[in-house]
Amino acid sequence: MLRIVKTKLGTVEGIPAADPRITAFKSIPFAKPPVGELRFAPPQPAEPWEGVRQCYKFPPIPVQPSPNRNPPPEDVYSREWSVDPDIPVSEDCLYLNIWTPAKTGNEKLPVYFWIFGGGWQVGHTAEMEFDGERIARRGIVVVTVNYRVNLFGFTCHPELTAEYPENPANAGLQDQLAGLKWIYENIEAFGGDKDNITIGGQSAGAGSVLFHIGNPDSRKYFKRAVVDSGLIYAPNMPDMFPKRTIADAEKLGQEFIKFCGCNSLAEARKLTTEQLRQKWDEWGGYPKSIASWTPTFDEKFNRGSLIEVVQEGKCTPCPIFTGFTTDEFIFGGLHAVEMGIRKLMKEEEAHGIKLNNYCYKFDVPIPGWDHPGKFHSVDLWFWFETLAKCWRPFKGVHYDVARQMCDYLCNFIKNGNPNGKDLNGEPLPEWTPYETEKENFMEFTTGCAQNRIPASEEMKKYL
Repeated sequence: MLRIVKTKLGTVEGIPAADPRITAFKSIPFAKPPVGELRFAPPQPAEPWEGVRQCYKFPPIPVQPSPNRNPPPEDVYSREWSVDPDIPVSEDCLYLNIWTPAKTGNEKLPVYFWIFGGGWQVGHTAEMEFDGERIARRGIVVVTVNYRVNLFGFTCHPELTAEYPENPANAGLQDQLAGLKWIYENIEAFGGDKDNITIGGQSAGAGSVLFHIGNPDSRKYFKRAVVDSGLIYAPNMPDMFPKRTIADAEKLGQEFIKFCGCNSLAEARKLTTEQLRQKWDEWGGYPKSIASWTPTFDEKFNRGSLIEVVQEGKCTPCPIFTGFTTDEFIFGGLHAVEMGIRKLMKEEEAHGIKLNNYCYKFDVPIPGWDHPGKFHSVDLWFWFETLAKCWRPFKGVHYDVARQMCDYLCNFIKNGNPNGKDLNGEPLPEWTPYETEKENFMEFTTGCAQNRIPASEEMKKYL
């Protein structure tokens, strides 16, 4: 097995995964630690190291509130994923993880580059559902990347703009791109194919993927994309992520730094991490944070929604694999993700963009004492086929569906087409590219089948 790899910066040693045919490399640095004078700054290239770096443990998670020790019954997300209240947290978090099934460094396996979600406020690569082993078993090199979130990843300030006039905003998105570039330059040593990278994400991770599709600097590093629960469009949806220019965001940054008792960016960089976390909480915690520190409209890393960017002819889209869960983001009776998918597909067709996009609906019954419905993000256990790590009492049918879903995903990662054979060598039910006229989605319930899902009459008004 490929346990020791020489990258362009130094040598790393991985460990056998639960399946010893897979090697996991955890905590590979792709940028300098963004601490001290580099707090809030764009990511800087990582420095070389001597000797063999032991990449055995996940890196500290990006700075965010510590997981809730005793989440209340209504807090399904903390109960589902924030299971370790003592997990290390640090500003020194810019590391990525790799799972590879390769035996040598010249196998040219397809690569899946995954970006976690969490409203650009929370989340990390050590979440149990993101274990890449099951996907790697199917002949894919899996990468998960950490990036800065909340105020650490999305603060703007006039002094920061003066320091970095070319890239003064969206450090968190820049972190993702820095990780993607590192993979492009180094993944062949891990048995991957740099010319066959699929970028994927869910929720804010999916939103990030959409930004990278619209950004020419990012677009050259990947062939296709997975966008889980990220295409959000609804006329009556609350403004969850305000549109801020760099100038708007600079004013907000000045306001927060003054709130911290500082008169300059330099003073704010001298505060301890814990002091900033405390001020984050006093500022208003998560609710105000998600209204304050999200991607800034800088016309570079964030050029607007992909739907708008396609309408304006400002990007070259790629094939996407996208869908929604039944019970997420419903506003005024309209499903915002379903609408977003239909809207993008219609815009691409109207502009003569002919791509093989594959769309799904996740409607699998989810067990548990909390009767949670098909809530936002629950499908992650299925796509990564990591149900055994979840506390929920999943039954055989859930494992069967998860295996099929993971098969479809991996086929798409390999060649842009989810169709093919399952692990038993049997053909998967046919899944054809989405067409507005056909309204065809793959429905995952207690099985999987492609069906026409007509838009409601109310939804048609906005498409």
